[in-house]
Amino acid sequence: MNGAERDGVRPPWLSRWTEHHARVMFTTLGRLWREPLSTLFTAAVIGITLALPAGLHVLVQNVRAISYSWEESLQASLFLKDSTSPEQGRALTQTLQRRPGVARAGYISREQSLAEFRELSGFGQALDLLQDNPLPAVIVITPRRELTREQLQQLMNEFSALPEVEIAKLDQKWLERLYAILAIVERVVYVIAALLALAVMVTVGNTIRLDIENRREEIMVMKLIGAPNSFIRRPFLYTGVWYGLLGGLIAWLLLYGALQALTGPALRLASLYESTHSLTGLSPASSLLMPGVGILLGILGSAWAVGRHLVKHEPS
Repeated sequence: MNGAERDGVRPPWLSRWTEHHARVMFTTLGRLWREPLSTLFTAAVIGITLALPAGLHVLVQNVRAISYSWEESLQASLFLKDSTSPEQGRALTQTLQRRPGVARAGYISREQSLAEFRELSGFGQALDLLQDNPLPAVIVITPRRELTREQLQQLMNEFSALPEVEIAKLDQKWLERLYAILAIVERVVYVIAALLALAVMVTVGNTIRLDIENRREEIMVMKLIGAPNSFIRRPFLYTGVWYGLLGGLIAWLLLYGALQALTGPALRLASLYESTHSLTGLSPASSLLMPGVGILLGILGSAWAVGRHLVKHEPS
């Protein structure tokens, strides 16, 4: 009984509601604290289950970020017609260099193309048998980084329409395939996340069911003295909240530890490819979302268990 009740004044409804929920919340936390081993095992199972889809999500985001850096290094090759003279090709290169959307433009003459092909292909003796140089002159274009895919495609269409250009080619088919694969993987992550969310609810529900069975006599007594179902249900719901919160925190710790363990090898691998990309983890909002998702699943799992099994315990 608080001070207001001792003075004969009934406290406001909100104050009584808050006090009751706070008492139940800390009572259930104390109950779990007195059974640390079983609580830790249950929370660890929930944490591992939540960490799996979160880890896959982080993996997809990092691969997508790497693919964006690859996209920034794409180059377009403009193969010039044989009738285009070297002077015309160099003049066109200077014109394209000043064009909006173009970061760099370089001219490769037919002789330079042949020399490069001779060096890289290993068919030098076979090329000596040819009377004429079969390779065209090429203008290599590096688009600006801020261009969208639509702007890049429009730029390539403009290049193809130039009278000096025979073929304008942007080698990004492999990148499009990568985007398609990532889209499928994202869908798979969503499906896995839904299945594992169901597994978390089942884990919490089964734990609450066992708790209900262990407190069968206590529930019977409370029903005999007229306690409403909402009063009996509330401690089990808060137990699910604590399990979900602890599981979400464990999931975040597991994911953070995995990223820390992989950061060093990932940086060494990136340096071999002359890249500065480093692994990125969950954003602050996503980090807060993990315990929130754990709490939500804990409430749903405990509500399912309470709604299904509490009605079986009725005093005869």
